[in-house]
Amino acid sequence: MRADATFIGVEVDEAVAADAAIAAKLAEVCPVDIYAVEHGHVVLVEENLDECVLCGLCLDAAPQGAVQVLKLYDGGAALQRV
Repeated sequence: MRADATFIGVEVDEAVAADAAIAAKLAEVCPVDIYAVEHGHVVLVEENLDECVLCGLCLDAAPQGAVQVLKLYDGGAALQRV
């Protein structure tokens, strides 16, 4: 699944989006509520995407490569884990 705003895009692998435990963790760690859980699946709260502070907590909460935060203002460059 992918959602784009003006400055930030977020991609979540479909298998990870369907994992209730990872969905809950993503919703828990995001300080600006980009992730929510509906029926055990992660959903992207599109109106919050541009609030992303590029903290990387969602990258740490999911398996490697399962979540991508894309900086659309920088040619779609992906945020890297630190």
